[in-house]
Amino acid sequence: MANVEHLQPEGMSPNGGRYTHVVKVGPWVFIAGQTASDENGDVVGIGDPAAQVGQVMKNLRLACESVGGKFEDIVKTTVYVVGEEHVEAVREARSKYRPEKPPTSTLLIISRLARPEFIIEIEAVAYVE
Repeated sequence: MANVEHLQPEGMSPNGGRYTHVVKVGPWVFIAGQTASDENGDVVGIGDPAAQVGQVMKNLRLACESVGGKFEDIVKTTVYVVGEEHVEAVREARSKYRPEKPPTSTLLIISRLARPEFIIEIEAVAYVE
């Protein structure tokens, strides 16, 4: 059986122990849905999809680095966007972060996330040898 690590990396939003930000099982890394929360739990970019995408990507990068990986090790994402009106802005902002060899991805349009200020949440899977 592979070693299972549960991590709450520094620099990521405090979550009160309600879930684990990062779980590593062998080379597979499962990253909980990341929102535009900074290291203090404050929402970055209220009303600004591009700014929220930037914070989410920062959080995903921190998650990968916490297990010795890099952002490019992400192989799968599930993207949740609140409201159809934000989809194009989110897509445009996301495309700047992995223009070459982007991960597989599923995008879902939903009515709301855990906090009303959130526009986007991205859950990810990475492979880190």
